Amino acid sequence: MINGHGDDIYKYGHVPMNFSSNICQQTDLSALKAHLAAKLDLISNYPEPEAWSLERLIARKENIPEECVIVTSGATEAIYLVAQAFRYRYNLPTPSFSEYADALALFPPESEESSVWICNPNNPTGDVFSMDDIYGMAQAHNLVIIDQSYENYTDAHMLSAREAVEMSKVIQLHSLTKTYGVPGLRIGYIAAAPPLTKIIRQFMRPWAVNALAIEAGKYLLQHGAVLKPDLQEAQRLAQRLRTICTVGESHTNFMLCEIHPYTAAELKKYLAEEHGMLIRDASNFDGLTPHHFRIAAQSPAENDALVEAIKAFMEKKRHE
Repeated sequence: MINGHGDDIYKYGHVPMNFSSNICQQTDLSALKAHLAAKLDLISNYPEPEAWSLERLIARKENIPEECVIVTSGATEAIYLVAQAFRYRYNLPTPSFSEYADALALFPPESEESSVWICNPNNPTGDVFSMDDIYGMAQAHNLVIIDQSYENYTDAHMLSAREAVEMSKVIQLHSLTKTYGVPGLRIGYIAAAPPLTKIIRQFMRPWAVNALAIEAGKYLLQHGAVLKPDLQEAQRLAQRLRTICTVGESHTNFMLCEIHPYTAAELKKYLAEEHGMLIRDASNFDGLTPHHFRIAAQSPAENDALVEAIKAFMEKKRHE
């Protein structure tokens, strides 16, 4: 459901403050750009049919066997591969990332075995599942799919790839897109025990990951800086917003908010047109309402500007 995704900045003109994307905005990619500029000859040839060289690097980094890693064109491709490979009955806690339901709808269950799909930390709430939660799911289901795209955006303990492989029932999805702030390159990977990755590989398309993305992944793993949002600043923003609207508890840089009696669509339109700010209308997440929106904290100055802009919106609506 591409149109349902949040970062729709392409629909607008100049929007200098983007609170809609969970990806950390303040990152210097100049060294990566220079490296890729020197590697443009790669586009003259086909890439590896499967990104083996990048898989080897990831396996070494995660201290797991190479056969436990599958590189994908972003975590989204991984979601669709897993949904196709394991047509189990499924459980989807809500609200959560809509792509799981969209992928599963394409591949109806063909087995009585059960699976559960979770996002950890969860999008859009910023909740984190504990290790006890995950072990309990592994006891209750035949397969646990954990999307850890935002694993570096929290201080909470995350299940390691090695732990996931050793549990044998867990498939972990990872996003280099979010780890290094390169959403345009589409690089993700799956970590799971060999019997699971063997099944998934049967559904992979050859050359799914392009040559520049593979080269970028290798460079970033060796030289890139892992993005870490300012979680203290995110908490400061949440406290300021709570004087205006409802804000859920979050363990990440992004948070789910609710505004009444107005809608998120009204607020989004006002902020974009009047203040050059973009937020995420979260009304299309299953279980949420037209009043829900999600924001990701930015710089202190931008965050303060957002608070003041929302106050101005509320004041304007009261006088209409």
